[in-house]
Amino acid sequence: MQKFLFFIDHISTWVAKVFAWAILILTFVVTYEVFMRYVMRSPTAWAYDTAYILYGSLFMMAGAYALSRNAHVRADVVSRHLPVRVQAGVDLVLYFVFFFPGVLALIYSGYFFAAMSWAIGERSPFSPGGPPLYHFKSVIPICGAFLALQGIAEVTRCILCIKNGYWPARLDDVKEVVPVQKADEIEEIRT
Repeated sequence: MQKFLFFIDHISTWVAKVFAWAILILTFVVTYEVFMRYVMRSPTAWAYDTAYILYGSLFMMAGAYALSRNAHVRADVVSRHLPVRVQAGVDLVLYFVFFFPGVLALIYSGYFFAAMSWAIGERSPFSPGGPPLYHFKSVIPICGAFLALQGIAEVTRCILCIKNGYWPARLDDVKEVVPVQKADEIEEIRT
């Protein structure tokens, strides 16, 4: 089962790393626009559209990666004090009550939103050239599909945790060089 979880985590990581390149392109686009606007006094007509398309794509496609790393913001003030099996049970219920309905709505609505954009050949109204937007809008249901796939892995983790009493391992992108110490150990060091 761990191979299955890691396989889905690898997919989410690969997608995020591919789209992470957008930040370099975005940095170049914004730098170029600032140079052209303030130094050359000749702003570009395409920089605004390019910037929000790149940033939006990056933001959407990194969602499954953040979920795979348990990096989304959580209000776990109460749940972190619960036993691990109870935490997993609460997470499992919340995935089915909130996460999957939201993601399925994103896929369903995003598909028709993108299909309509392709059908009319939608272009951006914000710049004279009007770059096509249908490619960008196609990212919405694709993002939802990757989130749903990662959600299946997270539900599997919850079920395994309820069964075994501990959370299954996750892929680690970055490891701590120095292990984090408990608060009481840090307090002993200070005194």
